[in-house]
Amino acid sequence: MKKKKILKIAATLIIAGVVIGGGIGLYMFNMPQRNVQAAKADFTLTSSQIVSEYLSGKDDANRKYLSGDGNSKILIITGTVNKISEDFNGQKVVLLKETGDKAGVSASFTEETSHNADDLQPGSTVTIKGVIRSGASYDSDLELYENVILEKCDIVKE
Repeated sequence: MKKKKILKIAATLIIAGVVIGGGIGLYMFNMPQRNVQAAKADFTLTSSQIVSEYLSGKDDANRKYLSGDGNSKILIITGTVNKISEDFNGQKVVLLKETGDKAGVSASFTEETSHNADDLQPGSTVTIKGVIRSGASYDSDLELYENVILEKCDIVKE
């Protein structure tokens, strides 16, 4: 009799756990995505300014721009187009880098915004809005500088 009561309580707890866990998972899955292009930008900089800020004090720059909860700062970056390529998903990736800078800003466009970068040419000046994912740094093992990474980018039309 006592064993049957313990099994009944355990089954109730397991079912309650599955229902609560499933509810939380469903809520997280359906949570609205952050609309970077509609949101207000936190900072407006040039590509040289943000690269210089990261290379001179990475920890301070990380505290200023990055967030562990995925809500890193939205930036508007102006710079010279150095290179245009495509990622594995066929989306445009524009590298903003000034002559003499050790690193640049790599801006990845989305499926919806990639066509806006079709008319860009290397050497032209452009303003791009996106969310920062990582800062510039020097990799001593590879002996090269890594670029600032922006995601969910689009061209800012003035």
